[in-house]
Amino acid sequence: MKQTPYTLGHSPDPDDAFMFYALAKDKIDARGCRFEHILQDIETLNQRATRGELDISAISIHAYAYVLDKYALLPCGASMGDGYGPLLVARAGEGPGEHPGEIRAWLKERVIAVPGAMTSAVLALRLFLGDFQSVNVPFDQIFQRVHSGGADVGLIIHEGQLTYAREGFSKVLDLGEWWKEKTGLPLPLGGNVIRKDIAPAVRKEISDILRESIRYGLENRAAGVRHSMGWARNLDTALADRFIGMYVNDLTLDYGERGREAIRLFLGEASAAGIIPAPVELEFVD
Repeated sequence: MKQTPYTLGHSPDPDDAFMFYALAKDKIDARGCRFEHILQDIETLNQRATRGELDISAISIHAYAYVLDKYALLPCGASMGDGYGPLLVARAGEGPGEHPGEIRAWLKERVIAVPGAMTSAVLALRLFLGDFQSVNVPFDQIFQRVHSGGADVGLIIHEGQLTYAREGFSKVLDLGEWWKEKTGLPLPLGGNVIRKDIAPAVRKEISDILRESIRYGLENRAAGVRHSMGWARNLDTALADRFIGMYVNDLTLDYGERGREAIRLFLGEASAAGIIPAPVELEFVD
């Protein structure tokens, strides 16, 4: 039987690899669909989404505000930091005190290496700090840039959230922790989107397929983690399993009302602050 092809973009990271393990390894029924997995860093996927290039893609929740005309959010596939998230780090022994006012004042005088202007990490930092001096650096080169003196502070996403101390850095601020204390909600970082010109019934079926892939991984965790180790930069199995658990969990199976409210508040505050171009009305495939 001829299969219908769809492009599926996601990051080359252990959490995304875990999420799509069952699909990549034919562990579930793809229902006549064939998915071409395209692995690129999240900022590249954000930029591609603004041009509508991929059928289905992981993107930053920040970037969703710029692709409303092209994509709808899938209810599964979320990456949310529930009391944890992107980190601001400095070289060990450097940094401000612990009071938010001291942190803000110190950061205002520093150059911050960030992993892309459309990442949710940058949006969260702007909500915390306002305007700041920054330089865009590929996420996996931020440690090096700060070590070399090319920036004073690094905004860390992905596995660097677990490895920064052994790389010679100290934490300045956990933006996920700050957001949870401020709102009581998880920090919405990434989601999956699908093109709105795909027929609604097909969008719903693809959503169900992707949810089944996530569920299969959660129910067959050890195998999913083993599969993901190919993308676990500088992580042993235990750390990779911990990282996957941070970002693939019940909220990944479905945002639920708590997750949806977190997005509404996150993008609502961004709109009120003039960071994104207009208020966002969420459109989910349901």
